[in-house]
Amino acid sequence: MTVEQTEQKTVTLTIDGQEVTVPEGTLVIRAAEQIGVEIPRFCDHPLLAPAGACRQCLVDIPDAGNGRGFPKPQASCTIPVAQGMVVQTANATAEKAQRGIMEFLLVNHPLDCPVCDKGGECPLQNQAMSHGRSETRFHASGGTKRTFPKPIHLSANVLLDRERCIVCQRCTRFAAEIPGDPGIALIERGATQQIGIAENEPFSSYFSGNVIQICPVGALTSEEYRFRARPFDLVSTPSIAEHDACGAAIRVDHRRGKVMRRLAGNDPEVNEEWITDKDRFAFRYPTEADRLTYPQVRDEADPEGGLRPASWLESFALAARGLQAAGRVAVLTGGRVTFEDAQAYAAFARETLGTQDVDFRARPISAEETTFLTEHVAGATDVTYADLDAADLVVLAGLEPEDEAGTLFLRLRKAVGNGLRIKTVAPWTSPGSRKLSAEVIRTAPGNEAAAIAKVTRVTKRSIILVGERLATSPGAYAAAVELAEKRGAKLAWVPRRAGDRGAVEAGLLPREGGRDADQIVQAVLAGEIRGLLVGGVDPDDTVDPAAFRAALDAAEFVVSLELRESEVTRAADVVLPVASVTEKAGTFVTWDGRHRAFPAVFHKPASFSDAQILANIAEECRVSASADAQDAESALMQSDEQHKRRFDGSETSTSADSASSEPASAPTRRFRLATWKLLLDNGSLQRGDKALAATARPAVVRLPEALFARVGETVTITGDRGSWTLPAEAADLPDDTVWVPTNSFGRGVWADLASPGSRVSVEGA
Repeated sequence: MTVEQTEQKTVTLTIDGQEVTVPEGTLVIRAAEQIGVEIPRFCDHPLLAPAGACRQCLVDIPDAGNGRGFPKPQASCTIPVAQGMVVQTANATAEKAQRGIMEFLLVNHPLDCPVCDKGGECPLQNQAMSHGRSETRFHASGGTKRTFPKPIHLSANVLLDRERCIVCQRCTRFAAEIPGDPGIALIERGATQQIGIAENEPFSSYFSGNVIQICPVGALTSEEYRFRARPFDLVSTPSIAEHDACGAAIRVDHRRGKVMRRLAGNDPEVNEEWITDKDRFAFRYPTEADRLTYPQVRDEADPEGGLRPASWLESFALAARGLQAAGRVAVLTGGRVTFEDAQAYAAFARETLGTQDVDFRARPISAEETTFLTEHVAGATDVTYADLDAADLVVLAGLEPEDEAGTLFLRLRKAVGNGLRIKTVAPWTSPGSRKLSAEVIRTAPGNEAAAIAKVTRVTKRSIILVGERLATSPGAYAAAVELAEKRGAKLAWVPRRAGDRGAVEAGLLPREGGRDADQIVQAVLAGEIRGLLVGGVDPDDTVDPAAFRAALDAAEFVVSLELRESEVTRAADVVLPVASVTEKAGTFVTWDGRHRAFPAVFHKPASFSDAQILANIAEECRVSASADAQDAESALMQSDEQHKRRFDGSETSTSADSASSEPASAPTRRFRLATWKLLLDNGSLQRGDKALAATARPAVVRLPEALFARVGETVTITGDRGSWTLPAEAADLPDDTVWVPTNSFGRGVWADLASPGSRVSVEGA
C-alpha cells in the first residue's frame, strides 16, 4: 500500500464565508469548531454518537456540494461535510430556526434558575441569552407550565427533575455507549416522551455520575450535592483521583475549606471526560468523625496504657527513640501513599533504620510476584492507554477492569467498539466481561499459569494485562512473561490501588535478603523483628488478619502514620496523623508508568505528608545517634546476613505456596474460592457518602449451575476462618469453584471466611 493510499482524504467547504479543509466524514459542527465558529447545541457531545435530538444546531446549507441546497435548515451535528459545501450558521434562516427551537425548549421549562444546581454553569441559560427571544410568547392556560412529580430517583445517587429535561438524550446515549449500562432510557412516546428507568429497575452503573455532569440543563442532579452550593460560590482545583491506579483527571470544587463535589477533568490521553462514581463521590472520608487531627503517644502513667495527646516535637522524638531502641525494625505501607511518600518510606527504612524489611503490599502476595515486580514492572513504560487503541488483542489475567480499574475499562470498551478483541482468563463471565464482549477462558483459581500458556492468536500488536491477584497463582506471572516474550507482545501490570505502581518505582519491596510483608509478620511473632513502622495498612486486607493483629501486640514498639483511627493506631505507641490527598501536593504513578502530579487543594499549617513526618523522625534519629546505636547497627548487619541465608534457602514460604496445601478431595466436598474486590464495597475510603454506598452491588455467592440447582438461592459458605450466609446466584463457573466478593460482607474474606488458596464448603441455608 502506497503512502498516498494510506493518507486520509480531505474535504474543503465554506462556513460563513471561510474555507476550511477537514478529513472526509467530519460533521459540519466539528468543521465549524476548527475555525472558531460557534453553533449552539445541547445533544451534541464529541464522545457520543450523533443523535440530532435537540435540533438546536440547525444551520442553513444553500449548497450541499452538488449545486443544490437543502430546502430547510439541517442539524449540523448529524450532517457530514462534502466537497464544495456552503454552510451558513448565522444568516436569517439559521438564526430564525435556532430561535424557534430555543423557544420550544423553554415553553415548559421552569424559571427556577436561582435554585437550580446548574445555575451559573448552564448551557441552556447561556444559549437562551445568545440565541433566544428576549420575551416569551407562551400564555396558554394562563401561563401555567407543565409539571411532573419530582425528584425521581434514577438511582440512590442520580435524581431526575423532569420539568427541566429537554430530552437531549445525552444521558441515555452515554449509558448505552460508554459503560454499556442501558438502565436509563426514553419512556413513552410523542409529547409525553421522557427520560426514565427501564423496566422500573434503578439505574445501576459504576459510572452513573457522568450523566449529571454532561446534562446540559439541571435535570439530573446528585443526591449529595443537590442544593448544597452554587457554582459561582466554588473554587476549583485540578487533581488526580486516588481510588485506583488509572490516574483519572478530576476537578475538586470546594468552598470555605470543604470539598463540595468532584467532577471529571478533560484529559484525552487518560480518562477523556469520564470518571467512576467512586472517583466522583467518595471524597468525604477525610472529614469522618474518626479522623486523626493530632499526634498521640502511649501514656506511661496510665495503668491501662492508653494513648494521650502529644506535640509534634515530642512525638517525633519518642518515635525516633523507640525505633532506635527496638533495634530490628520493619516498614509496612499500604497503597494510599503518593510516589513522594513511597520514596520517603524507602529511604527512611534503608538509610535511617538500616533495614531491607520493607513492603507496600497489604494483600495476599508471593515471592514470585516480588521477582516479577522488580524485573518486569519497575521502570517499564512499554504500554500506554493509546496502545490499547492500536492493539489487535488484549489478554486479561487476574484482572477485572470494571471493578479494579474503571478508567481502563472504559478505554477498553471504546477500543472494542473499534475492533479490539478481548480474552480474559477468569473463573466466570462477569458483567464487565460481557460488556467488553470478551472471550472468557474459564479458569479455576490456581490454574492461571496453564490457561495463560494456551492463549492463542497473540501477536506483536497484542497486549497482556495482568493483575495483582495472580500473586496467589503459582507460575502465572512467569507464564505471562513467557507468552509476551515468545509472541513479541507487550506486557503490563495493573494494580488496584493508586499508590502501588509508585511504590514499586520507589523501591518499597524487599531486596538484598529483606523480608516481604508475610515474612515480616512471622518474624515479629518469632521475636526476630521488634519494631514496626506502619503506614496505611488495614489488618483485614492482609493475608492473615489474626496474625497481623498478633504481630502488632507482640512488637515492642509500633509507630503508625495514619489518616483515621484504626486497629493499628489503637495498638501503636506513637500515632502520627497524616495529610489526606486534598491537603498535600504529590504524584501518583499510573499502571502505565505515567507520573500524574497534583497540587494541594487546601493548605493546612498543621497537616503533614508522610514524607514530611518521616523527615522529622529521621532528623531526630540523627540527633540522638550514639556509639550504642552504632553497635546496634553492627548487630543488625549480622542479623541481616543470617536472615539472607535463611531467605535464600528452603524455609521461605509465601501465601501462594499454600494454594495446594489442602487435598483436592475431602469427606465433605470442598470448592476452590475465587474472589476479588468490587469497585464499590466496604473500603475505608468510601465511608461518608451514603448515596454512593447504596449503589454498591450486593454481596452474593456465585455458584456453578449444577450446585446452585442443588443448594438453592441462599447458602452458607464455610472456610477455615468462618462462615457466611448469603444469597446465591448461578454463574458459568468451573464445577469445583465458587466466587464471593472480597470486601462486601463482614470484615472481608481473609478475616471472616477463608485463607488464600484454601477451599470452602457450600450448603443450603
